[in-house]
Amino acid sequence: MTAPSTSPAYDAPRPLILVGFTYASLLAVGGFEPDGSVIVVEEPDVVRKRGLRDQARAVPVIRELIEWPYQREGAADEFFDAHPDLAPAAVGPTGEYATYFAARLAERYGLPGTGPGAARLLRDKSLLREAAREAGLPNPASQAVASAAEVRAFMAAHHGPVVLKPVDLQGSLGARILRSADEADEAWSGSLAECAAQRDGASMPDRDVPARMVAEHYVGGRPFSVELLVSSGRVLFGNVTEEVMFPGPRPVERGQLVPAEIPADLDALLREQTGRIVTATDFGTGVVHCEWIVEDGTPYLIECAGRLPGDSIVDLIEWAYDIELVRAYWTLLKGRPLPQPLPRHPKRAAAVRFTHAAPGVVESVDGLAQAYAVPDVIHCEVLVRPGATVETLRSSQDRSAYALSCAATPAEAVRRAEEAIGRLRITTRPPSGTPGP
Repeated sequence: MTAPSTSPAYDAPRPLILVGFTYASLLAVGGFEPDGSVIVVEEPDVVRKRGLRDQARAVPVIRELIEWPYQREGAADEFFDAHPDLAPAAVGPTGEYATYFAARLAERYGLPGTGPGAARLLRDKSLLREAAREAGLPNPASQAVASAAEVRAFMAAHHGPVVLKPVDLQGSLGARILRSADEADEAWSGSLAECAAQRDGASMPDRDVPARMVAEHYVGGRPFSVELLVSSGRVLFGNVTEEVMFPGPRPVERGQLVPAEIPADLDALLREQTGRIVTATDFGTGVVHCEWIVEDGTPYLIECAGRLPGDSIVDLIEWAYDIELVRAYWTLLKGRPLPQPLPRHPKRAAAVRFTHAAPGVVESVDGLAQAYAVPDVIHCEVLVRPGATVETLRSSQDRSAYALSCAATPAEAVRRAEEAIGRLRITTRPPSGTPGP
C-alpha cells in the first residue's frame, strides 16, 4: 500500500478515482479528462500478477496507482482513513468486483454514487432476488445451495431445467444449465473448480474466498438487458439491448443489438420494471445494467449490476444514440448536471457478435482485414494469439473474437456483424499429448 496522501496543490485538478485497472475504462476516461487526472485503486496481488506498475507508467491519464485490498470488508473506510485529503472529483468502479468499494468510498468523500446499500444488493444475486420479490417483480424460483445434494433436491421440487451459478462472480463464470439431476455432481464440482480458478487468476486477489452458489429455475425465452443512467434515483436515459446466446449448457452471450427490435409495449415494460429495481434498491447515481428473460410475454429478472455494462454495450449505445454515455456517467458522479438532455430515441442501430474457436492451441489467425472490409463495420478484434490455448466455452472470458457494426437498421447491423465475424479464421490444434479427432 502507498503512504497516506497529502492535500493536492491548490491548482491541481481534483482527480477521478477509478476502482480497478482496465484499459477500456482508462481509454474512455482519457478521451475527456486531462493527463495525470486519474487515480487507479487496484488489489496488490493483481498489481503484482499483471505487472501493472510498469503498465500504469505508460498510460498518460493515470496520476497514481494505489494498491489497496478493496474487496475486503471495511476496505473503503480504511482507505478513506488513510487518504482523508485526497479530494477526488468522483469515484467509480470499472468492473463488478469494485462496485461496493466504489459506492462506499464515494459516500465517505461526500460524492454521488450508487449508494452502498444498493451496491450490496446488486452485488449479491440472492439479496437482489429478495428485494425484487418484495417489489413484486417476477423472479425465477431460486435457493442458496451448499452441495450437489441440495441442487438435486431443488430440481426435484421445481420441474424443468435449473441454472447453477455463483452469487457474486461476473461474465457467466461458473454458471451451468442442468437439465437432469444426474448432472448435479459433475456440475457442482466443475462450478466450484471454475470459481477457484478465477480466484487464482491474474485479475483476482490471492485471498481464499469460498464460493457461494445458488440454484434457479431455468427461464426459457428471449434475453434482454436494460441500461439506465440515473441521477439521485431519477432516470435520465434508458436503452433496451437485445441479446443472443451461444447454444449449449453455458449461458454465455454471443451478441448484442442496440436498440432491441421489439414492440413498443415490451420496450416500455422492460424499462418500467428496471425502474422499479432502481426504486426497490434505493439506487442513487450511476448506471443500472439489468438483465431479463421474456417468457410468454412476462419479463423475469435474471440479475442486475450497478455499473457500466460490458460486452461492448457502451460502444453500441454511444454509436446508436450518438451520445457520450461514459462522459455523462462521470459528469453525474462529479455531482454536475448534464449540459443537455440525452436523446430518447436512437438514430441508428449497432450490433456486436462474438465467436468461439475450436478448443486447442491457436496456430494461426486470419481474415482480420477481410472482416474490416465489410461495410458498416466499426471494430474487429481477435482476443487470442498464436500459441495461446482456447478453452472450452465456459464464460465470456473464453470467447475468441468479436466484430462491431453500426447501420441504418437493426437487421442490417446484425447482418454486417455476422458477416464480419464469419470472415475471421482462427485455426487451432489439440494441445500436445491430446489425441486429435
